[in-house]
Amino acid sequence: MAIEVTIYHRPTCSTSRKALELIRAQDVEPTIIDYGKVGWTKPQLQALLKSMGVGARDILRTRGTPAEELGLTAAGVSDDAILEAMVREPVLVERPIVVTQKGAVIARPVERLLEIL
Repeated sequence: MAIEVTIYHRPTCSTSRKALELIRAQDVEPTIIDYGKVGWTKPQLQALLKSMGVGARDILRTRGTPAEELGLTAAGVSDDAILEAMVREPVLVERPIVVTQKGAVIARPVERLLEIL
C-alpha cells in the first residue's frame, strides 16, 4: 500500500522546502497545503495536536512571528487562546508539519519526518 503524505508547507521556509525534497526523495508525491494561503481552522489544529500528542504551545512558532507581542509566550496562556491566535495568524504555527497514516510530526530537523514514512 502506498503511503499518503500531507505536508503543511510554507514555500518561503528553507526547512519546509528541504522536507518536501526529502519526501519526494522517498518516491512519494505529497499533498501540499500552503497554510499561509489557505490558513487554519481550530478543529484542524486540534486534530494535528492530537495526532502529534502535543499541546498548542509545542507548535507555536516564536521566531519571526508576532507571538511575543501578542502575549502568547507568557506563562498561563491557554491552548485555546493560542489556537485562536493561530487561526487568525497562520504564521504562528511551526513548520513544516508532515502527516501520514503513522502520525504527524513537526519536521525540525527535517529527518524527523522519516519517523512517519
